[in-house]
Amino acid sequence: MTTQEIADRLVNLCRKGQNQQAIEELYHDDIVSVEAAGEPREAKGLEAVKGKSEYFANTMEVHDMKVSDPLVGGNHFAVTMYMDATDKQRGKREAMTEICVYEVNGGKIVREQFFYPAG
Repeated sequence: MTTQEIADRLVNLCRKGQNQQAIEELYHDDIVSVEAAGEPREAKGLEAVKGKSEYFANTMEVHDMKVSDPLVGGNHFAVTMYMDATDKQRGKREAMTEICVYEVNGGKIVREQFFYPAG
């Protein structure tokens, strides 16, 4: 798959709420995932990223999510994600917007990094 095809597929799956399927299908076994804040800031490996995604799904109730069309350049692409969600542990609802940057190599996503206000 080309970077554009991977970007389009990721956006399509995320818009349907199928984030776990996106990870299974599009991510490399040695994926590196970097968050703007929180612990751990960096997750390495497919199993660690799956665990991070499952943790998010179990602790957040998503009310609305929007994903922009991808902006592709070479072997990178970026999307903007907007989410209205409630933290189940704190009972706090908030709107969040982040820029998500992905790197593709060998037909798989090898790195993702999220940019959002840390605080």
